[in-house]
Amino acid sequence: MESLLGVKIGCLFGLLAITLTCGLIPICFKWFQIAEATGRHRRVLSLLGCISAGVFLGAGFMHMTAEALEGIESEIQKFEVQNRTEIKGNSSDATDSALVEYPYGELIISLGFFSVFLLESLALQCCPGAAEGSTVQKEEWGGTHIFGFHSHEPLPSPSRGPLRALVLLLSLSFHSVFEGLAVGLQPTIAATIQLCLAVLAHKGLVVFGIGLRLVKIGTGSRWALFSILLLALMSPLGLALGLTVAGGDPEGGQGLAQAVLEGVAAGTFLYVTFLEILPRELAGPEAPLTKWSCVAVGFAFMAFIALWA
Repeated sequence: MESLLGVKIGCLFGLLAITLTCGLIPICFKWFQIAEATGRHRRVLSLLGCISAGVFLGAGFMHMTAEALEGIESEIQKFEVQNRTEIKGNSSDATDSALVEYPYGELIISLGFFSVFLLESLALQCCPGAAEGSTVQKEEWGGTHIFGFHSHEPLPSPSRGPLRALVLLLSLSFHSVFEGLAVGLQPTIAATIQLCLAVLAHKGLVVFGIGLRLVKIGTGSRWALFSILLLALMSPLGLALGLTVAGGDPEGGQGLAQAVLEGVAAGTFLYVTFLEILPRELAGPEAPLTKWSCVAVGFAFMAFIALWA
């Protein structure tokens, strides 16, 4: 038992160290400052951003969404078993089966998606000036020719960047707490190490992408460092919580609340991935197949890690 506790404490520090290191690399090294990059350097950073976009896409589908659906389905099955023991009858059984077959997991994820959509819509409604200045990076889009047509179509408003970055950090923070909680609840040393390595593998890439994203949207160094530090503390916090409850099962409402929060976090993560990260990384008309390949590589790596996560 003491050796298991020692392994979990080691995993706690490992999660903290790897997350901090990967998140701070793009923030602390000037090489990743795309505003100062030109020529080949700029193209390399653009392709690196496409790989990180694929990582975000893979994390959203293969990890966050998959885990949320699994957790919600598990809680619904528990509810169904309890109902069957308490209520018996043909009519009620038919009603229960119809209710259980409803896609609750997908609904909760969609609610997370639409909650961020509503938040942005309210922000734009209350602050109409936020929609102005959306001709950011005119030198990249304004004068380019796409398939022979002169394009002046604007990129998404830069004012949305900080808001979407905040939503991204919050959703990842929820997810990180649950990942750490899962590691802390493992019953054996082998299971703890296996899950921790899987979490480290995809967490390092995702946090590196977060750091790169914060740099690209022009976040100040202090805020970027503070954001990465908070995100790095989430998994160790979850692991510490897992250690405190390692002896018992989560009671009724706790498991359901965790599954619902995970689903909402997955929905918000997918919103930012599809409406902020992918559009910006794929905005330029240059090397579309190369960009597709980079996104596919990032996604494939996250799909491969999902074998163990």
